[in-house]
Amino acid sequence: MKIVYFSWEFPPRIVGGLGTFTMEMARQLVMMGNEVTVFTMNEENKLMTTDNWKGVEVHRPELADFTDMLSLFVDYDLRGWGPNIKFFTDVLTYNMLSATKLVNLMVGREERKFDIIDAHDWLGIFGASAVKKELGIPLIFHLHSTEKGRSRGKGSRTVEDFEYKGGEIADCIITVSKAMEDELVKLGFPQEKIRVCWNGVDAEKYDPRNVSSSERDAIRERYGIGEDNMLLFVGRLIEVKGPDNLVKAMPSILEGFPNTKLVLLGVGYLEEEIRRLIKTLKLEERVILRSEFVSEEERIQHYAASNVVVFPSLYEPFGIVCTEAMSMSKPVVVGARGTSGMREQVVAKGPDQCGVHINPYDPDDIAWGVKEVLRSDMRKMGENARKRVLENFTWEISAKKTFDIYKEFVE
Repeated sequence: MKIVYFSWEFPPRIVGGLGTFTMEMARQLVMMGNEVTVFTMNEENKLMTTDNWKGVEVHRPELADFTDMLSLFVDYDLRGWGPNIKFFTDVLTYNMLSATKLVNLMVGREERKFDIIDAHDWLGIFGASAVKKELGIPLIFHLHSTEKGRSRGKGSRTVEDFEYKGGEIADCIITVSKAMEDELVKLGFPQEKIRVCWNGVDAEKYDPRNVSSSERDAIRERYGIGEDNMLLFVGRLIEVKGPDNLVKAMPSILEGFPNTKLVLLGVGYLEEEIRRLIKTLKLEERVILRSEFVSEEERIQHYAASNVVVFPSLYEPFGIVCTEAMSMSKPVVVGARGTSGMREQVVAKGPDQCGVHINPYDPDDIAWGVKEVLRSDMRKMGENARKRVLENFTWEISAKKTFDIYKEFVE
């Protein structure tokens, strides 16, 4: 099959989970014998405009800045973005240039054929919808999250309109969890179009056997942890990820398990608030905030060095970091209210238990969940976690399910 991706993120430019998803899915689809062509953003026009990444054909159009003129006629919602309207302008321009190149040059002049187009979130639906209209090929709208959900109802109505219109135009909507399907139906998306396909992880890369004991010890020594329990948070320091509530839970955790330290790994606008909380709660010796991007290799070493990984997200359609931690044989404590794909990943009771579900809005409940894991058989939970990943959450499994959905509409 000849597949086209419209994805804002793609290597070497990976910002979050969407970039990881499109990278891994494209790689798997190529390994299955398909041809994958990706149209993606060219950050500051510094990347190659045409490239090949591990067998994936990549196009990155160079952009011009249309912000000054666009701002003259955009509605009030976009004016409220202030200087960030350039981001919207760049996304719009990337979509238009990509769709034009695909339709007029690659198909119109070069007479290439494509079977299906997959647009990832609102960032790719604008151009992909034009391609569907011009070429008549099936359009998959891959919704990894919604503007209303990730902004907790405080986001852009324009972006919401992009999402709704994309749902109307697309032949199929793929989303990443049953929880996300429920959210989409509540928001008015047509349920008959929705298919659920979980994300995955590279279980060979995220394997605890790949990290030596000396590497694990070096991470723990870096933070002065020694033989203490190491709690780990990996993610953006933003409200929806819940790092502030995790810090607020630490005094209660320390009452039951005083030999415990928390390492927060991430960047975001809550950094100063979290530093203030650490100082106010007198947790300077027990909470370490490392606010910087780290390499994937170092992130894997952090998982290996930890005892428990905690993700108190208020909104998490899937949560690839949770899958990574589970693949590294770590018990996890996860937010399980509202839209939570992590709730579907983590078995919270019984012989296959691999973690605990908590109310991420309540620091006391977060503390309860962490203490439940610390007093349990953590090794057994970790073994269960990796077993569950191998059975349900590898990229191979996800790619095969996605390809089956594609076939449903191509045929």
